[in-house]
Amino acid sequence: MNSENHSIRPVRPAWTHLAIAVKDVDATIAWYEAFTHLSVLARHEDGAGRNVWLGDKAAKHNPFILVAGQFYDGKDPFSPAHHHPLGPFAHIGIELPTKEDIDDIAAKGRDAGCLALGPLQMPKEIGYICFLKDPDGNTIEFSYDQGVLAEARRTWGVESD
Repeated sequence: MNSENHSIRPVRPAWTHLAIAVKDVDATIAWYEAFTHLSVLARHEDGAGRNVWLGDKAAKHNPFILVAGQFYDGKDPFSPAHHHPLGPFAHIGIELPTKEDIDDIAAKGRDAGCLALGPLQMPKEIGYICFLKDPDGNTIEFSYDQGVLAEARRTWGVESD
């Protein structure tokens, strides 16, 4: 019996996903689709629970996925360990193209009651940021001018788009 399930695999080690435990997959999908550029790539369900893979359609050649998993009562394989949300420092970071985008997402978060911090200007390695909390209390940072893209291109020699 062949234990391999997929014909397409990376040719080198690849950064592929971050997984978080959630209470309600549907609420998680709604929040991430409302507040981020992520959309549903796939949904899965088995006897232990269900999950969703959220990702950026524009990154299909090098995808990085947020896996949000909801375990059914009594089916959590990690039990009795508790699943803690990301925060206050641990967070998912999304860099936006403009400072106005940060102000807009902060206002949207404030209106929805999920703004946790900012917007505010931080040191140059952090940029202009705000933090929102997803439905499970995970911290999502939105930044402008953080410099991750610029540093990666400068250090690793990638040309600008």
